Amino acid sequence: MNTSSIRNFTFGVEDSLASTVGLLSGVASAQVNSQAIIITGLLLIITEALSMGIGSFLSEMSVRQLAHHQDVPSRQSISGAVIMFFSYLLSGLIPLAPYVFFPPFQALWMSIILSITALFLLGTFNAYLAKIPPLRQGVRMLLLGGAVAISGVLLGNFLHDFS
Repeated sequence: MNTSSIRNFTFGVEDSLASTVGLLSGVASAQVNSQAIIITGLLLIITEALSMGIGSFLSEMSVRQLAHHQDVPSRQSISGAVIMFFSYLLSGLIPLAPYVFFPPFQALWMSIILSITALFLLGTFNAYLAKIPPLRQGVRMLLLGGAVAISGVLLGNFLHDFS
């Protein structure tokens, strides 16, 4: 696995987990029904996976062009874009899944727990690849991504009270 693949995978998984759980937590905290939460989640996951994949493709093309001072073949940037797309898409289903099977209040906490657990595992996986102690990396990923989830809950509560 090369550094570009690891970067795209980590970025896609972390961004998907953190932003999806943050959005869903905020929407659920605003006391929206399950169907609206699921539709909102699917819209976010699909559009962001596409956007992140395209963004990865374009940024990798730009870096390669800058390094070589010429146009480079597109195929060299496609693998990173595919990794970014699928890592975002599939990871986004982790925080969304509880809303499919449980009422919003119950799903809210399950979604957060599943997401921060997945973030911890991502951090430990990256540490394993780097051959460094995994606990600190796992906790760092958990805390930073978990902060996004908590901000979604707080913002959702605020906007619900404000409206």
